Order: sequence, then C-alpha cells, then structure tokens
Amino acid sequence: MAMEITQFLLAAQSADAKVRTEAEARLRQFQEQNMPVFLLSLSVELSNDDKPVESRRLAGIVLKNSLDAKDAIRKEQLVQQWMAIDISIKSQIKDSLLRTLGSSVPEARHTAAQVIAKIASIEIPRKQWPELIGSLLNNMTQQDNPAALKQATLEALGYVCEEISHQDLVQDEVNAVLTAVVQGMNLAEHGPEVRLAATKALYNALEFAQTNFENEMERNYIMKVVCDTAMSKEVEIRQAAFECLVAIASAYYEVLEPYMQTLFQLTSNAVKGDEETVALQAIEFWSSICDEEIELQEFESPESGDSGPPHSGFIEKALPSLVPLLLETLLKQEEDQDQDDTIWNISMAGGTCLGLVARTVGDAIVPLVMPFVESNILKQDWRCREAATYAFGSILEGPTVEKLSPLVQAGLDFLLNTMKDGNNHVKDTTAWTLSRIFELLHSPASGFSIISPENLKRVVGVLLESIKDAPNVAEKVCGAIYYLVQGYDDAGPSASLLSPYLTDIISCLISTADRTDGGDSKLRSSAYETLNEVVRCSNIAETSSIIAQLLPVIMNKLGQTMDIQIVSSDDREKQGDLQASLCGVLQVIIQKLSSTDETKTIILQAADQIMLLFLKVFGCRSSTVHEEAMLAIGALAYATGSQFEKYMPEFYKYLEMGLQNFEEYQVCGITVGVVGDICRALDDKVLPYCDGIMGLLLKDLASSELHRSVKPPIFSCFGDIALAIGEHFEKYVPYALPMMQGAAEICAKMETADEEMVDYGNQLRRSIFEAYSGILQGFKTVKPDVMLPYAQHLLKFIELVSRDNQRDESVTKAAVAVMGDLADALGSNIKLLLKDCLFYDEFLCECLRSDDEQLKETAGWTQGMIQRVMVL
Repeated sequence: MAMEITQFLLAAQSADAKVRTEAEARLRQFQEQNMPVFLLSLSVELSNDDKPVESRRLAGIVLKNSLDAKDAIRKEQLVQQWMAIDISIKSQIKDSLLRTLGSSVPEARHTAAQVIAKIASIEIPRKQWPELIGSLLNNMTQQDNPAALKQATLEALGYVCEEISHQDLVQDEVNAVLTAVVQGMNLAEHGPEVRLAATKALYNALEFAQTNFENEMERNYIMKVVCDTAMSKEVEIRQAAFECLVAIASAYYEVLEPYMQTLFQLTSNAVKGDEETVALQAIEFWSSICDEEIELQEFESPESGDSGPPHSGFIEKALPSLVPLLLETLLKQEEDQDQDDTIWNISMAGGTCLGLVARTVGDAIVPLVMPFVESNILKQDWRCREAATYAFGSILEGPTVEKLSPLVQAGLDFLLNTMKDGNNHVKDTTAWTLSRIFELLHSPASGFSIISPENLKRVVGVLLESIKDAPNVAEKVCGAIYYLVQGYDDAGPSASLLSPYLTDIISCLISTADRTDGGDSKLRSSAYETLNEVVRCSNIAETSSIIAQLLPVIMNKLGQTMDIQIVSSDDREKQGDLQASLCGVLQVIIQKLSSTDETKTIILQAADQIMLLFLKVFGCRSSTVHEEAMLAIGALAYATGSQFEKYMPEFYKYLEMGLQNFEEYQVCGITVGVVGDICRALDDKVLPYCDGIMGLLLKDLASSELHRSVKPPIFSCFGDIALAIGEHFEKYVPYALPMMQGAAEICAKMETADEEMVDYGNQLRRSIFEAYSGILQGFKTVKPDVMLPYAQHLLKFIELVSRDNQRDESVTKAAVAVMGDLADALGSNIKLLLKDCLFYDEFLCECLRSDDEQLKETAGWTQGMIQRVMVL
C-alpha cells in the first residue's frame, strides 16, 4: 500500500533549510525502511493529477535516481535493488507510470516516459516486461487517443530504444515500433508536438532498423518520410529530421546512393538559408559521410585490383558543388568567437567539414579552395581575410606534400606578416594555421620541412613577438611553437638548428605563463605544455646548461605556490592547477637531464630539494597535483636509483594514500606505476615497504569500487615487485597467484563483440603475462620450484590466448616471452607438461614469421629455451 508523501516532497524543496533538512531525512528514512513501498508511493504521486506539480516533479526525479546512476557500481546496486522487489509491487509501479503518460501535465508525462525507459533498460534485456512495447503501441493505434498521450508514448518509445540494445527486441517488435514512429511523423494526421516526438524517437530507433534498411521498399518509405520531415515548417522538427539523416549517413552509408541527389539539395538549401541549428546538422551530414569514407579508405583495400576508392565516392562526386557551399559558410563568423572556445557556429562547422573533405579526397580539393583564398586574403573586410586563412589552414591534411609544398612555401612569409594584422580574429586564425603547417609540413627527421635554416630566425622572431599579443592569439602561438620544436625531435643534425633560439623561447614561454590577463588558466597551461615540449625535444648535448638553469627557476616557482593565500575552493583549485603544471615541467626536466651520465649529476645534486618540494605539494592535498607530483616522483626515482631509498620513510604515506584513492582512479593508476618505478630504482631495498604495498594492491584488485582500468597495471606491478625482491616474494604467492589465475579465467569468458572489452581484455592478458614473467625471473636463481604448481594453468592460458585472433601484438610478445621465462626458470621440471602441449610449435612458428623484429627475436629465444628443456 502506497504511503502519503506529498507534504514531505514539498517540504524537501522549502526555502527554509531546517524544514528542508528534516523532510529529506524523513524521505531517506522511508526509503531505508521499505524501499518497494517508497518507490510505489513515488509512482502514485507522479501519476496523480490532483497533486501539486512541485511534489510530482521531485517524486519523478527521486524515482529516476533510484533506478539509474552514472557510476557503474552504483548503477549495478540499483539494478539489483529493483530486481529484488516483489513482482506485484513492480507491476503496480509500472501500471502507474503507463497511466501517467496520459496526464494533463506535460512535465509528469515527460518524466514518466524517462522512468519507463529506465525500468525497461533493466527488465527487457532480462526478458521481463514483454508486454511493454505492445502497451505503448496500443496507445498509438487507437484513433481517439489524445495527442498528449501519443506524444508521451513516442517519447517513451524513443527513450526505451536509447536505453536497450537492438538485440533485445525481436524483428516483429522492431517493425511495429518503426511503423508507429514513422506514422507519428505524418503531417496530415498529427500536430507538431507529436511529430517532433516521433522524429526524435526515430533517431533513437535507427540502430534497430538494420533489416528494414536492407529492404528497398521499406528503406524508400523511411527515407521519404525523413526527407519530407526535413522540410517541415517547424524549426525544431527540421532539426530533428536532419539529426536522423546524420545518423543514417553513419549507420547506413552503403545504401545511400539512390538518395544522394535529394540529400544534397536538402542539405544545400538548409546550409544556405535555414536557421543555424538546422544548417549545423546539414553540414554535420557531410562530415559524417567524410568520416565513413575516410574510415573505408584506411581499413579496406580495393577489391580485384581496382584502383577506385573502396566506397561510393559521394564526396568526390559532390566536390564541385560541396566545396563552394562550405567556403561560403566560412564568411559567417560571429564577432567574438575568437574569445570563446566553446562557441560552435556555422563557420566553424563549415571549416571542420572542409578539413574532413580534404582528408577524404586529397589533392583534388586544392584547386577548388585556392581561388577563394587568393581572392579574399587581401580584402578590407576582416571576415574575408579570416575566412581565407581558415580555408587554407583547413586543407593542410589530406593533400600530398608535393601538392601543398609550393603553396605553403609561397604563403609562409605572407602568414608571418599577417600576425601583425589589425584584427584579432585574423591573427588568431593565422596562428592556428601556422601551427597546422608546422605540425603537418615540418618534419626534418623524415627529410622534409617547410622551414629552411635561412627562414627559421624569422619564424621564431615572429612567434616570440606574437606571443605577447591578446591571450587567445598567444595561446594559438604556443601551439605553433609546440609543433615547431616537435619537428626537430630526433632530427639528427637538424636538431641543432633550434638550439641558438632556446634561451629566448624558454624565457618568452615563462613570461607568458606568468601573464595575468588570460582570465582563465588556459594560456598558462598551454605555455607550460609548450615549455615541456621544448625541453623534451631539445638537443641535450648542446642545451644541457640552458635546461640546468631552468631547473632552479621552476623549483622556485613551485616553492612560491605554497605561499598562495587560500580563501576559497576556487583559490585551492588555482593553486592545484599551477602546481600540476610546474610538477609536469619538473618531470620533463628530470627525464631530460637524467638521460645522459654527464647531466644526471645535476639532478642528483638537486634531488633532496626537488623531493622536499613534491612532499610539500602533497601536503596541499589537491588531487590534480597528486597526479602530476606522483608522475614527477616516478621520474625522480628512475633518475636517483638506489639513492631514492632515503625518501621512502617520508614518501610512503603518500604512496599509501594514492593506492587507496578509489574515487580518483587515475591517481590510483599512476601511483601503481610509480610503485613499479620505485621497485626498479631500489631493487631489494624496497623490501621493508612490500607488505604494506602488496596488501593495498591485493585490496585494490578485490575491490568492486575501483575502476577496472587500474587492475591491469596492478598485475604488471606484481612482476616489478617480484623482480626487485626475488625469493622474498614467496610469502605473497598464495595471495597473488590465485588473483592472476582468476583474472585469466575472466579473460577467457570476456565479451568479444564489444571493442572496448576487447581492448581491456588485451591489456589484462598482457599484464598477467608480465606478472608471471617478473615472478618467474625473480625466483629463477633461488626458488624456481615455488612456481611449479602454477605452470600448467599458465600454459593453458597461453594456449587459449594463442588461439585468439583478437589478441594484439603486445599480448603476443608477452605470451611468447613468458613461455620462454617458464622454460628458463623451471627447466626440466616442466618437460612432461611441455610434451603434452601441442600448441606451442605452431604459435612460435607464427611469431617467427612476423615482420616485427623484436617479436622474432623473443620467439627465437623462447624456442631455444624450450629445446634446452626437452633435451635435458
């Protein structure tokens, strides 16, 4: 029996904090005492048209939040909680919600549609609530049902399709849903509210329409209705119809040929003359077509030696009309779009689409765009100059270097001069275009660069002058410097070309990071990211003294952050962001200077002070810093080696905090990586801390709260610890090995249709093999027999993986290596096990045929190890 909760729901929204707190506590108490009746009471409240709108609104929100959550673990708990409710109460709740779809209050109908979908997402995949689709369709087929009920029903159908998978419905149900939705879009029969709900529902149902799109008659009908709807007089309906067309372009690209003429006309009219919301979707349609064709070009080679593209070539065919259409959009800029990165308008969408077209057709786009560039680049109107520059920058990826090189050579000096243009927009876009040129056409390491030793001085000079410009321009200039220096990374003798300018570049970047006119901290973090790249790509033989001088400057800045006055959480966040940036710079400096024996001493001499700073940063208790400082400490451990031992007593508590940080799982993952760095640095000197570390790692693995992405690194870390402490790892074997075996069994049962799960499975398998390798090598010379009981399970796991064609290269390498480690460590003890294994010959032969030299070498070594065992 439902409870009367109206008063509590109203009081929970009171302006009086005391009243509000008491009401929230009472609602929580009801919830904890009797969850099923509480949910029933909420559904009754929501369905009752005599109740106040405010109490119904909150009832709907609480009901929805009792069924779903963003966090996966919380969501699973809510699902189990719903599943445990008595079937008769669940039926009452569902009936109540279905009735609410006919409510006279729009908000109640809308909420009921959402809650129905949340329940459907739990029940339909479990083959429960089979009558739901029928009930909803029934609302649509009865002629005299009010429009409001039909609108809410279509909304519910759309939400249900969004929540469930296309495998959850049988084809008859899909057909019925599509029929109801497409009929709901009919102009003659329905008003705009119903047609909008139907069009949005179709968008969510398209994933289910695979079979229907294979049938020409059904496909023609759906396409006709969507195209007609795209010409409705209501803007919102047109927008929703174009959103459907974008989804169709992605999902059903291969059957679009007969409709492309109509679709070009529709999208072209929308881009030229419709409201911006509609025009944006029309451009997005062509961007989606580009995405499909780029993907097909990358992953499919043309059949039967035909040199044509492995797709329908819609972009190439539309090129003469499509490119002018997109170029026109570039002239529709907004006055202040250069000041706000979140703005998305028709000129930005057009430029993005133009870039995708360039990637799709390559050289063919150049002669269509260059006349526009040349005719607009010198005009008085800033819009023309900015559009011309944006067009040029947008087509730099796709065409060949041979095609672009003469144009960029001719235009580079002009662009450098344009950095002094009187208009901020033009300078912003010019700096962006320069960064694209340096990213895509400046690679001395591969033998080609648009920048000659002669013009490098001018390029650097212009960039360092322009970095003093308005914050948005300065930020784009940081990007240009970033790609300029990146080009000289690993460039042999060419790398020296940049060395004379390094002091000035570093000095300008530090001044830029110190600017206070940026408003937000975006310019500062760009300046520091660019500084990191400058240090990383510098030629250490020539620049060590410059980087050595930078070290105390950055340490000093990090020290000063401890004195920032913290009054609000905003201050705390700003302090954390600045510390994160500075810790990032220190990490790169440590890595650079410790990469050669001559310069490593600089780090060793400063290590005590650096570590002290990092510990002070941890003392500020900011999670963002935690992450960056932790990474920098990993670099310091690598640099200082066994000397890092003296920092462990003070640092260990922060290591523990990091390993227990389930909330910010990235921090936990980074800390696991740092444990590996410390093991490699300290070897057996890490032993006093291993009980604590292993205890926390095992706890992390057993936790259902910790994000799964942290678990593979933990297994790899077992291998690092075992390598460091050798025979002392024995006491952890009874705990660690069952975890590894359990994870191996999970890998065997993993869903292989889901790409994300395949990736995760590969990470997990590789890390399990790495753990075994480390443990086997750790025991090899002292107690190899400890691992004998686990050898058979490991061999079976390797066999399973060897037969899986979805394993990636890194898994193959790890599997081959661990097989060699097993033979090497256990010797004749596993002779009998290997005799019974028939798979490894074939697996090793496959690896020996690989193009990857490292894999071939590992397979050869493993083969040798196994042969040695077999003749013993």
